Amino acid sequence: MIYLVQIEQPGLFGKWRDNARSLLGADVHPDNIIWKGTSSTGELFDSVTAPPPKMPDAELRVPKAFLSLANSVICHNDPQRFGMLYALLWKIRSAPAKLGDVSDPLVSQLRVMEKTVRRDCHKMKAFVRFREIDPLPPCDGTEHNQTRRRFGAWFEPDHYIAERTAPFFARRFGDMDWIIATPQQIVHFEGGKLRHEPGGERPDFGTDATDDLWRTYFTHIFNPARLKVKAMQSEMPKKYWKNLPEAALIPGMIAGAEERLRKMRAAEPTVAPARAAKVKAINRQRADKA
Repeated sequence: MIYLVQIEQPGLFGKWRDNARSLLGADVHPDNIIWKGTSSTGELFDSVTAPPPKMPDAELRVPKAFLSLANSVICHNDPQRFGMLYALLWKIRSAPAKLGDVSDPLVSQLRVMEKTVRRDCHKMKAFVRFREIDPLPPCDGTEHNQTRRRFGAWFEPDHYIAERTAPFFARRFGDMDWIIATPQQIVHFEGGKLRHEPGGERPDFGTDATDDLWRTYFTHIFNPARLKVKAMQSEMPKKYWKNLPEAALIPGMIAGAEERLRKMRAAEPTVAPARAAKVKAINRQRADKA
């Protein structure tokens, strides 16, 4: 019997977990499952059925470390991730220590995917740039009866991380409504509630005064004396520049860094501060006593 499992967003982890629990409870081997996106040959099988119904009497316990791993990996863009996670789940059911075996190719690959997703989340938290857009009309008859300022942002992550990072933005920007749109997912935060839907094309959020604030801030924190281009591009990869208002300044600031540094050095004071004489005298006295 071959089982065909379809996992659609939003709620990727919850849907995968529920299906995996049912399949594992029914003792379905990983080789007998086709996860949508992992194979294009599902229609070739004559005996394809939906996953078995949820089994409430089947108790399944897995290490917390696996749940943490799965929560991250499920956001990866690799279509094989659903089957890979189930294959590891199948292994650790009888050998829990396998989860910590980094020499296992499956574990090693999943750990790399986990790290990649976590880095993508970190970049999203750092590089989302909101612009103010028209507010939603007041919600009469509810606790949310005041018109709130509304903002929109476009971000292009590598993976399905918008839903995962949404709680971070909800905590930080809980006093306003906002939309974060990505090619994979769109997150709405309206009246203090999160809502998710599949992604799409880039919306036109326009520009606002916040763009100038970002440019001003970036100009003031730029230090040509500490410029390391490769390190900067590692922390702020070029693929993000097109969506960062301050990034348009980077090429010019890099090109002018040497001249700016020369001027800074030329402007340095050449006269020692007043306290230098006192320090020199104290050091001379100590040397005489020695």
